Amino acid sequence: MKNLSRLLFAMLLVLGYSNANAQDKNNPWQITIGANAVDAYPSGDGVVGTAQFGKTIFDEFANVTDHWNILPSLSTISVSKYVGDGFSFGVAGSLNKIDKWGDKVGVSPDATNNVDDWSYYGLDGTIKYNFLEGKTFDPYLGVGGGYTWIDEIGAGTLNGTIGFNLWFNDNIGLTVQSSYKYAFEDYLQTHFQHTAGISIKFGGVDTDGDGIFDKDDACPDVKGIAAFNGCPDTDGDGIEDSKDSCPNEAGLAALNGCPDTDGDGIADKDDKCPTVAGLKALAGCPDADGDGVTDADDACPTTAGPAANKGCPWPDTDGDGVLDKDDKCPKVKGTVANNGCPEVSAEIQKTLNAYAKTILFDTGKSTIKSQSEAVLADIIKILNEYPNSKFTVEGHTDSVGSDKLNHTLSEARALSVKDYLVKNGVDEFRLSALGYGETKPIDTNNTSKGRANNRRVEINLAK
Repeated sequence: MKNLSRLLFAMLLVLGYSNANAQDKNNPWQITIGANAVDAYPSGDGVVGTAQFGKTIFDEFANVTDHWNILPSLSTISVSKYVGDGFSFGVAGSLNKIDKWGDKVGVSPDATNNVDDWSYYGLDGTIKYNFLEGKTFDPYLGVGGGYTWIDEIGAGTLNGTIGFNLWFNDNIGLTVQSSYKYAFEDYLQTHFQHTAGISIKFGGVDTDGDGIFDKDDACPDVKGIAAFNGCPDTDGDGIEDSKDSCPNEAGLAALNGCPDTDGDGIADKDDKCPTVAGLKALAGCPDADGDGVTDADDACPTTAGPAANKGCPWPDTDGDGVLDKDDKCPKVKGTVANNGCPEVSAEIQKTLNAYAKTILFDTGKSTIKSQSEAVLADIIKILNEYPNSKFTVEGHTDSVGSDKLNHTLSEARALSVKDYLVKNGVDEFRLSALGYGETKPIDTNNTSKGRANNRRVEINLAK
């Protein structure tokens, strides 16, 4: 009875432990009730307190008939609690009746009496790691320690455990494990203890009371439905509130749960014309002429035109294909490439330079001779015909004199022509002046005629 009291005390301790801790996750507790088998064969000659393990630890490991002590009744109970990341901690109590000890049958602790109904009691604590947590087949490894009594002999043990759970559903399963129990004292032999039993998981929490445990409830603080893992669908349109853009108003799945009164495929909340079918690009409003301007804002609702002109077409006064709003020369026909202004043709460019070459200067100076005014007037007339074009006035000299002097003189003459043109009505923004000195001759500098040709001014279309 003394030893039975020990087992009862161990079981009360186990159950007390299970009630002393808060339950904070879905089914964090596991209780296993079953039977155990004790096998001391690997310990040598079977005499308690003599030899430790034999030559081969697993020799005849599965010889149930000759070496396993099995009590044909419920003989073990364990309780464990999941602590996170695959780890759990548990305690177990067990009892057994020993009539086979090692390789000897009929040897007692004092080596004189037969092995006959020795009592076996164990109390053990184990830390386990589950490899496939949440799966039907759930193997684990464990390590821990405890205390084991055989009749009146008791000693502490270091335990190594391997086992698995086979879950039939979320709460009930079969647990099978083997523990290697190494005794710290010579008078208690090292041995195996095998356990098989039915396990029950419990302790689930349902904070919002919707029948779905918090562990599996995607919305544990808000009552929901199983179809959405515990999340609500307030308007009952089959779309959970977290994915429903209109959670309080039943709508269409295609519109994230929002209604579409006019059936134009645009949710009422985004539709500026919710009762009249329209276009998505115009926030649900109609556009009869298809110009991208809603009928309500279109000054010409039946004639396509740009939004910038209130839905009406832009005019093209000169008929050159460039709308007045983009036409730099809206009253003069030009080309699209030149923004509606006429382009300077090669012939016009040739005429400009023919005139420019006849501009005369005082010898060695940049002052323009008065007889050049007529040709300059012709040049100004041509430039004003192309108000959108920019030109460069270029000065050139012959090779007589130094390079520096020639460059300075050519630049001064180009600026002199530019200034004259500006003073007589040509926009300064359209003109620039450059002096090239003697670097760009068009004739030989070895003859007076050639040098005369090289002393010139050109007016070229700016690049």
